[in-house]
Amino acid sequence: MSRILLKLSGEALSKDGKYDDEVIGGIARQVKTLIDNGTSVGIVIGGGNYWRGRSSQNIDRCKADQIGMLATVMNCIYVSEIFRLNGMGTEIFTPFACSSFTRLFAKDDAVAAMDAGKAVFFAGGTGHPFFSTDTGVVLRAAETGADVIYLAKNVDGVYDSDPKTNPSAKKYDTISIDDVVAKGLQVVDLAASIIAKERKIPMYVFDLTEKDSIINAVNGKSSGTKITV
Repeated sequence: MSRILLKLSGEALSKDGKYDDEVIGGIARQVKTLIDNGTSVGIVIGGGNYWRGRSSQNIDRCKADQIGMLATVMNCIYVSEIFRLNGMGTEIFTPFACSSFTRLFAKDDAVAAMDAGKAVFFAGGTGHPFFSTDTGVVLRAAETGADVIYLAKNVDGVYDSDPKTNPSAKKYDTISIDDVVAKGLQVVDLAASIIAKERKIPMYVFDLTEKDSIINAVNGKSSGTKITV
């Protein structure tokens, strides 16, 4: 049985300031197909669709990051319910207590839930400020023994510069994590890159908006970029 971690951005799940149930439903149906075919799936969702205080000079960075952690919890609660409507069992784990809303993260419990065929959400990041959900997804991948991390983005891979502003930007089919860091490509943050390299966890960047993008990425049929370690 393979085990994967899927990273989704909060922005990708929203439209005009509201959750986009059509997009989330499409993600749910793809994840269900993977699980039904024997793949264990863990999911991390960013909190970028919420205002988190980063743009304010009046809010302490630690407090802003705490707001961001709670944003990811809200996203996971909402998305997990859409997953349930699509016929899946789900669990949400957080690194801090959230009353009965979530379960406190423990490696063995998370792995058991994934192996039982549930879609497992890892919310709340690492539970500490100054660490992004990039670090959170790589950390959970390392802890649960994931084979690969899939990074769903709004671009179809890794480029040597921003393809939105540079029409001549070069896309990589494959690139090492060392080159990602050396070239400053910012696919994931430095802390996440170091953990992925040390634990030898490859990553794959793909465009979430393409039809059946998640299934195609997992089955090696995507035109995205593989990041080797």
